[in-house]
Amino acid sequence: MKKKFQCVFEGIAKAGNPTLLNQIYTELYITEGGTAEVNDEHEIRQIETAFRKSKGPETTIRQEDIFKSSLGRDEPIRTVLTKGVAGIGKTVLTQKFTLDWAEDKANQDIQFIFPFTFRELNVLKEEKFSLVELVHHFFTKTKESGICRLEDFQVVFILDGLDECRISLDFNKTKILTETRKSTSLDVLLTNLIKGNLLPSARLWITTRPASASQIPPECVDLVTEVRGFTDPQKEEYFKKRFRDEEQASRIISHIKTSRSLHIMCHIPVFCWIIATVLEDVLKTTEGGELPKNLTEMYIHFLVVQAKVKRIKYDGGTETDPHWSPESRKMVESLGKLAFDQLQKGNLIFYESDLTECGIDIRAASVYSGVFTQIFKEERGLYQDKVFCFVHLSVQEFLAALHIHLTFINSGVNQLEEQQTSSHTGKDFYQSSVDKALQSPNGHLDLFLRFLLGLKTNKIYLQGLVTQTGSSSQTNRETVQYIKNKLSENLSVEKSINLFQCLNELNDHSLVEEIQQSLRSGSLSTDKLSPAQWSALVFILLSSENDLDVFDLKKYSASEDAFLRLLPVVKASKKALLNSCNLSERACGALSSSLQLEDCELRDLDLSNNTVQDSGLTLLFSRLKTTNWKLETLRSDYVKTQHLVISMSSRLQGCHCQQRDHIFFQRCRPQSLTCCYFSHYCLFRLSVCNLSERSCETLSSLLSSQPSSLRELDLSNNDLKDSGVKVLSSGLESLYCKLETLRLSGCLITEEGCKSLVSAFSLNSSHLKELDLSYNSPGEAVVKMLEQLRLDTLWYVDGRYNHKHCLIT
Repeated sequence: MKKKFQCVFEGIAKAGNPTLLNQIYTELYITEGGTAEVNDEHEIRQIETAFRKSKGPETTIRQEDIFKSSLGRDEPIRTVLTKGVAGIGKTVLTQKFTLDWAEDKANQDIQFIFPFTFRELNVLKEEKFSLVELVHHFFTKTKESGICRLEDFQVVFILDGLDECRISLDFNKTKILTETRKSTSLDVLLTNLIKGNLLPSARLWITTRPASASQIPPECVDLVTEVRGFTDPQKEEYFKKRFRDEEQASRIISHIKTSRSLHIMCHIPVFCWIIATVLEDVLKTTEGGELPKNLTEMYIHFLVVQAKVKRIKYDGGTETDPHWSPESRKMVESLGKLAFDQLQKGNLIFYESDLTECGIDIRAASVYSGVFTQIFKEERGLYQDKVFCFVHLSVQEFLAALHIHLTFINSGVNQLEEQQTSSHTGKDFYQSSVDKALQSPNGHLDLFLRFLLGLKTNKIYLQGLVTQTGSSSQTNRETVQYIKNKLSENLSVEKSINLFQCLNELNDHSLVEEIQQSLRSGSLSTDKLSPAQWSALVFILLSSENDLDVFDLKKYSASEDAFLRLLPVVKASKKALLNSCNLSERACGALSSSLQLEDCELRDLDLSNNTVQDSGLTLLFSRLKTTNWKLETLRSDYVKTQHLVISMSSRLQGCHCQQRDHIFFQRCRPQSLTCCYFSHYCLFRLSVCNLSERSCETLSSLLSSQPSSLRELDLSNNDLKDSGVKVLSSGLESLYCKLETLRLSGCLITEEGCKSLVSAFSLNSSHLKELDLSYNSPGEAVVKMLEQLRLDTLWYVDGRYNHKHCLIT
């Protein structure tokens, strides 16, 4: 039966970008937990955050295996939600999935795949369909073949582009629908299909941009995946395949790496294509010429290339003709207005009504899409109504910025303001634009601002499009200084980074170069840094090509002030050495807030030799139960009170720690470990902590608790004595005890205490591999008994000879 529809599905799949389908296609990264977190930050911020993350191993899944059980799950996967920023390749993956199935390459257990896009479904939002009628409407051959009982087949529905959905989906109040032949509104039909009330045997694959992922309730999703785009090696592979000339490809790759903003944007496959389009033209027309350095310059070149294509292909012009004709200028002006008006509304997809609102006739829009095909495109899906969009969100943002820029130059009007007048100076216009972007809590104007400021310094490329000269060099200097002043304020790291990117677009690198020079010469004195220079240091460290494996605060300044200013770098590091840095309770509070954030990469934290006090460590552990806590190793030497230990224990119970976590408290003085349950920690080091018999009661309870994942316990150099070890032994003999390593060096244990250990391990020695009894007095008889346990490693001191001996059997 499938063969009858193969041509239909091939047509859908091959409508995708063939470069992406046939050269390199991205993988899906499984998101632990099976839920889609809300993330309404600008997608460029999300990409930059991902760029800063450590390149650790992640679980990947190929598109052909998307519905196959993974990660040890037994239950079948019905609904998959795949998220990813605009242009990252979500649609391409669904097309590849469909094409591979149609060509008998994968998923032969599936009998029908029905790919829908919300762009097409939006057009029908006022009409009523049953599920069978909806399938028949889009896939006419199913109706011709008389297929009406969908429950008799293994079916996959693809719902592509949830972020573009203009149908109200209410998962709480929608009435229940179970019959596939009963007509209803599209919102009811879709919510019941997703919830599983309607055709529960079907499989669903939904794609969306991250900001819209939360529209689907977590209980309706079995697996959440994320398309991360091109890795660094894939970026290089793309350009090597696009440019067969090795020297040319090498030059392009090297050039992209010199610009952090270009390199980051290349995570998006569509952006790689834009860069390739521009550089191919630049290298062809300006031999040995300078390549575009920043984001705005790249997009201006892209616009010029498309204008050139129009001039030569459609207007019969030549390479030497002026770039801009009256017709192409009008096109850009109209598209710029559309881009800005719809960006303000949050629309990336446009219908006839949207175009009419912007004063664009539907016939004109079809002409624009036919001429500027790589900028603005018209789509005709299975349903024949016209849908328009820009090739990528960043192109829409660039044209919107160009529209604002041109409007201000030509009329003096600032369209970003609610009350628009023509009395603004260039200084006021650009400074108010900076303020407007900083006021956006989620960075939705970040990239727009970069483009707007970049257009100030790229006037030469806009000749023929811009009829007036624009702002003066004095205005440029004032704008640069205004941004530097803003960097001295208490801004978030994301806003600071974007302002540095804005300075790059304005061709001002003075702050960064100043700090880089000091770092290279070893003369950086953090005592004299201004707030803006501190921001520059953070920007440099986060922008480094080197992974932040280990961050040592003492390299910069062993002070709490330096720690607080460099906290974004600490958060992005895998290991942070903060020992002996004069940190206090204040630092622990800041660390606690950072450890709960999703983008925190910190795994190993050394806080030893600081005066953080009990109150500081209590603050640090206050967020321990958060699902984003990733810390595996903590070193500290300050624990004095029973209150802290009890506070920690209450948070450790039920926390979401990794099964590799370590906690070290050396040279501490907890008066008691009463009620302390560290059962989620694989290694618990309490050496030199003045522990006593009372502490052993808690530890014994911990070892015998179910389940206990404690694998290594270090109690060295505590005065436990025989009485304490006897209490501890009752936990060691429990069948729930999974301890593999026990260190009791220097605990004042004699033959009596060691006998209780032998007795405990005789009952339960299946897990213990290493026992350290050095610097105690077990006696020869007990030593022989210990040797009979046949541990991997046994350390002991014979009291008579005072000789440390290691026996490895």
